[in-house]
Amino acid sequence: MKLSKKKELAQKRRWRIRKKINGSADRPRVAVRFTNKNIHAQCIDDIKGHTLLGLGTTHTDFKDLLPNIKGAQKLGTIMGEKIKEKGFSSIVFDRSGRKYHGCVKAFAEALREQGLQF
Repeated sequence: MKLSKKKELAQKRRWRIRKKINGSADRPRVAVRFTNKNIHAQCIDDIKGHTLLGLGTTHTDFKDLLPNIKGAQKLGTIMGEKIKEKGFSSIVFDRSGRKYHGCVKAFAEALREQGLQF
């Protein structure tokens, strides 16, 4: 089954970004993914291949959040608090092939407001 050209180019963007960034136990990678209905965010240790923390609007506590700028800000704030609770102060941000604009920027700025460095 062949992917559509649009999906193929999006996958190439993700691969191009991922070969440059890596998360570790000291500085995990925070990947954010926006779909038309949900927001998914994970804190990942790439060396071990473990997800340290995962949040998304599919969770019952965040069902009311939409995948827009306001929803991204709220989920980013909550994600930042939980990352700080885990004891991390520095992260690597993975935008998953999206432009650093709009929802992605709102999510990243909310993480920065929680005191995370990237």
